[in-house]
Amino acid sequence: MGMAERRIEPRLMCADLVDIEWCDGDGGSRRTVANLEDISGMGACLQVEDEIPLRTGIRMTVMQTEYVGEVRYCVFRDHGYFLGVQFEPGKKWNSKSFKPLHLFDPRRLLDSREPK
Repeated sequence: MGMAERRIEPRLMCADLVDIEWCDGDGGSRRTVANLEDISGMGACLQVEDEIPLRTGIRMTVMQTEYVGEVRYCVFRDHGYFLGVQFEPGKKWNSKSFKPLHLFDPRRLLDSREPK
């Protein structure tokens, strides 16, 4: 049985590239490009090549917009690590500040199945 959905806000499926940076365990600064997999007002899921420890602070930059958060989970699946990043309070995402290249609300699939 899968984990129960615990998110307060719905996730929107998306695909876009974002820059991220964080400090590694040795205090060094690390940067990479991540694939943005999904996003909500309070956080995002990113795919990266390297594991990033839980509770690591992350700065995600896309265009001139910056989001700061913390790694809440990091799991390896197929071809990379998937990070769950929770944004800091007051740093919520909205589509007016940044709209990913491909953005889809999966709830629309359920709406289209309901009889008219």
